[in-house]
Amino acid sequence: MTTKISHSKAWIAWVLVPAGLLIFAGASAHLVYVAVQSQPDCVEHLKAGGEGEGYRAAKSAC
Repeated sequence: MTTKISHSKAWIAWVLVPAGLLIFAGASAHLVYVAVQSQPDCVEHLKAGGEGEGYRAAKSAC
């Protein structure tokens, strides 16, 4: 037995797949844009090396 896919179902697939790819590409581009635009300015470290408990930045980028 062979089943034929109707033309309307094939048309829907040919529209939905590229639309999904465009949405994925747009979301990825938006993610890159937000990541690049949201770089914070330099801020002072709250604690110097060897001071206090917990973590601190390994190396200042400023």
